[in-house]
Amino acid sequence: MEVIISTLNSKFIHSSLSIRYLKSYCQDIPNIKIREYTINQNADFITGELYKENPSIIAFSCYIWNIENTLEICKRLKVVKPGIKIILGGPEVSYDGEKILEKHPYIDFIIYGEGEGTFRELIINLINKEKNFKNIEGLIYNYEGKVFKNPPRPLIETLDKIPSPYDKLDKGLKNKIVYFESSRGCPFNCQFCLSSTIKGVRFFSIERVKMDLEKLINAEVRQVKFVDRTFNANKEYAMEIMNFIMEKDPENINFHFEVTAHLLDEEMLDFLSHVKEGLFQFEIGVQSTNEKTLDTSGRTTDLNKLYKVVKEIKSYRNIHQHLDLIAGLPYEDYRSFRKSFNDVYNLGPEKLQLGFLKLLKGSGLRHNKDEYGYKFLDKPPYEVLETKYMDYGEMLRLKTIEDLVEKYGNEKFFENTIKYIIMNYYDSPFDFFEEFSFYWESKGYHKVSHSRKKLYKILYDFYLEKVGKNLSIFNEIIKYDYIFNNQNLNLPIYINRINKEKIQSLRHDILKDPCIKSNYLKDMEKEPTKKVINKTHIEMFEINILDFIENDFVLSKLKRENTLILFVYKDGVLNKCGVFNITDKITR
Repeated sequence: MEVIISTLNSKFIHSSLSIRYLKSYCQDIPNIKIREYTINQNADFITGELYKENPSIIAFSCYIWNIENTLEICKRLKVVKPGIKIILGGPEVSYDGEKILEKHPYIDFIIYGEGEGTFRELIINLINKEKNFKNIEGLIYNYEGKVFKNPPRPLIETLDKIPSPYDKLDKGLKNKIVYFESSRGCPFNCQFCLSSTIKGVRFFSIERVKMDLEKLINAEVRQVKFVDRTFNANKEYAMEIMNFIMEKDPENINFHFEVTAHLLDEEMLDFLSHVKEGLFQFEIGVQSTNEKTLDTSGRTTDLNKLYKVVKEIKSYRNIHQHLDLIAGLPYEDYRSFRKSFNDVYNLGPEKLQLGFLKLLKGSGLRHNKDEYGYKFLDKPPYEVLETKYMDYGEMLRLKTIEDLVEKYGNEKFFENTIKYIIMNYYDSPFDFFEEFSFYWESKGYHKVSHSRKKLYKILYDFYLEKVGKNLSIFNEIIKYDYIFNNQNLNLPIYINRINKEKIQSLRHDILKDPCIKSNYLKDMEKEPTKKVINKTHIEMFEINILDFIENDFVLSKLKRENTLILFVYKDGVLNKCGVFNITDKITR
């Protein structure tokens, strides 16, 4: 009897952990295959591919991003293969499985809760053709036109009981994002999250975690994304995992962790200061800085400690920090969200994720939706359109701001230009992005996609139209950002340059200068100048640009003096370019 376990990932680069767990838990059962697709593939194509394999049983892992496509595929399979048994599992079907079976009678079984044990029992039952499902805990099933729900299955107490999903890694995981867990559960009780529905935290043994991580490192995956809701819930355990990764010192791979910032103490911060650049990536869920909002949402945090920790880690310049905000939480109106945005933006994370509340099935906020005036469509992704505190128009404005933050704030190609504008001409980062959003929509830019080169021009035109002051200074800053972030570039004609021809004629001699090579080009001292030219750029500025950046763009501290800057491009994840003032080196 052929069994297929499948899912539709959101992107091709992703891989599913859940279906690999199911297969590993049934490793002694023959003829079980894994098949992964994406939501971007046609339902008819996926149906055809699965049909060709002639399975007797097929199971799908269901999430908000794939449930509708999955149901369409299941319906098609049942039409062309009426005898096939279809199983659904995952968070999107765990909380209203009975309703789903009643509405979609072509589904035979739904597994709710932790699924490994239930799936195994069900498969054995189907293979043996026992047709007695009433004793399988965690199962909802359709039998002779009636829907039955069995009692829930107790959680697996010892997680190591689940065989490793990475014992037989397929070659398709190379250069992919692989999801990984070292624990299940969460110590906190956030009302917008499903992890709050399962009490307590269970851990895999440290030996098991190290064994599995080594397999993934050897498989040359691109990223290991830990799905632990609070990776640092156990400090010693978390540090041992990170130390193991650091000792392995893998190349071309990074490790993503969701951490709670206020739990990071001085010992752990000191430990993190020694991490290789780009090896670790932290996601920190701030969600809001409104104390009443956090309290109502069940979000436990110490904001002052969080601010301190984020700034400290940023100073190390070795760990990418991704901070989250959620629009639509209780008591967060437009004005309050403005403050939350400014509080987090001013911390200078590498990425600020501005998300919108989704009322997930089973979450506390969904149960209390009427109390907070939530208006949403009861279909995936269940995103809130309006609340008692924020109307739909304000939500739409935040959507545009989110888009601009992603394009201009998170992509660091415009970092100094944006800082200069905000520091000197706007009361806060939110005020800038808000006005930029009005300008963006007035020009119709939200209707089409744009190249990076076009984004520079749009920002340039915005400044001319909405600020219009100190144009020569602005020219130098956007020129700096453009050169810093674009290797082997041709500068746009609207950016003014000085002594361009003279510097170009001297470039070869400058890069051969022993003083320049020994001070700034040590890694390239033995390379021929022709190669060094391809990894560097030299530009003259009308102001002391590095000093201006160092002084946070305070206009009263600006030094108007011609300054020659050497840009040295690197392969670093965070440190992509070195910059050096070489004015005195060529005028001595």
